[in-house]
Amino acid sequence: MRIFFRPEARAELLEAQAWYESRATGLGLEFARVVDAALASASRNPTAFAQVAGACRRVLLRKFPFSLVFRVRGDELLVIAVFHHRRSPTMLDQRTGR
Repeated sequence: MRIFFRPEARAELLEAQAWYESRATGLGLEFARVVDAALASASRNPTAFAQVAGACRRVLLRKFPFSLVFRVRGDELLVIAVFHHRRSPTMLDQRTGR
């Protein structure tokens, strides 16, 4: 399965990774590894993850207070948001079309 990011999701990912790296050397890399593991899991079995809106699903990241919100179309997984759990859910509603 091919993985794509919406531009705003890519920006959120890079921002979070940079923030963690600024807190401790190597923590940004650990965040990236956790994201990669979550994406691998989601691409192997996307229907195993909870639906959050319509066809959108959510995979929780281990060790970090983030979720990846994604949609599957054919053999493509599109990441819609890299969502911090303390953010307002209304932003997520706007992106998922709820």
